[in-house]
Amino acid sequence: MQPEATAVRLDAVAPHPLAELLACPPGIGNLLNGSTQCVDLDTGQIVFRQSAACRGLYVVVSGRFLRKAERMETRLALGPARAGDLVELAAALGDGHHTYTLTAQTTSSVLLLPIETLNEAFQAYPPLRMQLLQELAREVSRAYNACSLCRMTKTRRRSAEAPPA
Repeated sequence: MQPEATAVRLDAVAPHPLAELLACPPGIGNLLNGSTQCVDLDTGQIVFRQSAACRGLYVVVSGRFLRKAERMETRLALGPARAGDLVELAAALGDGHHTYTLTAQTTSSVLLLPIETLNEAFQAYPPLRMQLLQELAREVSRAYNACSLCRMTKTRRRSAEAPPA
């Protein structure tokens, strides 16, 4: 793929600002703002565990978090979550169970939009759910791009290291 095409592809899946993702009529915004809870965490504290029931949508306010998942008896580090990140869209929009465990690596804070209020907002203003589903699709695309880039880099290194035949 040409560098220009790659840049356009990466721009298309770039994360959108939180204000844009949660853009909705004032009444729905007031509903979400009124129910939002701030959760302060100590280093090592678990925000939620994989497979547990989802309590809502989380927005990282401060600190650093590590996402870990267990798949087929293997533990995987899925990468960090930082201030401004919207985490666990898949659980909030899907079957209601967390897909990974989120642990605070430093003293941290998150905002929690409770699932009941989020569902109420989706009923009152369906485009909000679609906006968040689009962000989830971009998140999946970013992860795919990161994996593809990593594989291409490893392949190029191996090709460069291989002795000529």
